[in-house]
Amino acid sequence: MDNGLMRHWSSADPVPSVSAWRDTFIALHGASHLAVEDALPWEGRLDWRKSQTYGIALCGGIRENLVRGRRHIQSDPRGTYELLVPITGSAWVEQGPTAGEIQTGFMGLCDMDRPLTFAHESDFVSVAFIFPMQEVERRSPGVVRQPQVLGGANGLGRMIRRAVTTLQEERNHLSEATFDVACEQLIDLVCLAGEGASDSAPTGQRALVEAEIRRYVCRNASDRSLNVAGIARALGWSTRYIQDVLKAANITSRDLIRQERLQLARNRLASTSWAGHSIAQIAYASGFSNHASFSTAFRREFDMTPREARNFTQPAPANRD
Repeated sequence: MDNGLMRHWSSADPVPSVSAWRDTFIALHGASHLAVEDALPWEGRLDWRKSQTYGIALCGGIRENLVRGRRHIQSDPRGTYELLVPITGSAWVEQGPTAGEIQTGFMGLCDMDRPLTFAHESDFVSVAFIFPMQEVERRSPGVVRQPQVLGGANGLGRMIRRAVTTLQEERNHLSEATFDVACEQLIDLVCLAGEGASDSAPTGQRALVEAEIRRYVCRNASDRSLNVAGIARALGWSTRYIQDVLKAANITSRDLIRQERLQLARNRLASTSWAGHSIAQIAYASGFSNHASFSTAFRREFDMTPREARNFTQPAPANRD
């Protein structure tokens, strides 16, 4: 910005007009074809702050459709990435082979120098974190290979989402130097999450993540709705990354969940505190929805039936002689 000063558009009032909103939006995100619903009363909100290197922008209250094509990129290259963090509502994002709806609990990581389509209704409010691509390439070159959708409901993703929204809320209380330091630390987290969503899990993290996955599955094995998507949401990684880590360990998420449920059932069959429960009740309480499939899986895993496992662990009758 001019003289290195930071500027912001106050959120006290809506942006006064469609043309002002469009001009500011394009100045922040780059040349594009931007279709905006000119509804009355006009309630478009665009609240932003930008240093010479980083930017943060909250927008919402309008229905829009943005297309940033090759000719826009050629005329106005940005060299930036944007992390889009939905607050309310949902938006359609399409870039390269990646396309889908993002909503609260997820985040979109987009390269602003690749063709992009972005559309949402007036109920959509989001915060965009804008940062140089070179900062990502310097830290983690693999992250820039393709656009990504990152989980933001739990774990690392939730930390990033909170950091972005807090940075936006506190932007006017930070000096430019402090703002930039906060942004740099935030990029470290974004790169870590981006590595987790890539096609190949970083080798140095696999053992730790695998252990975390196994602990989570062990603690939640009895949940019949447990699946790889739920594991990913809970741990703050992408589904693809969870699958990649388990593939490196020569196991699938389904097999891991089944193994943990079978071990849980076996422990309960051996426990005196479960002696009053039928085998079917134990199977159901251990995450299985079908008694027959449970028995088949149990015999295949332990080379004995559930009844044989229960009888084997029961104490022998006392000798009355």
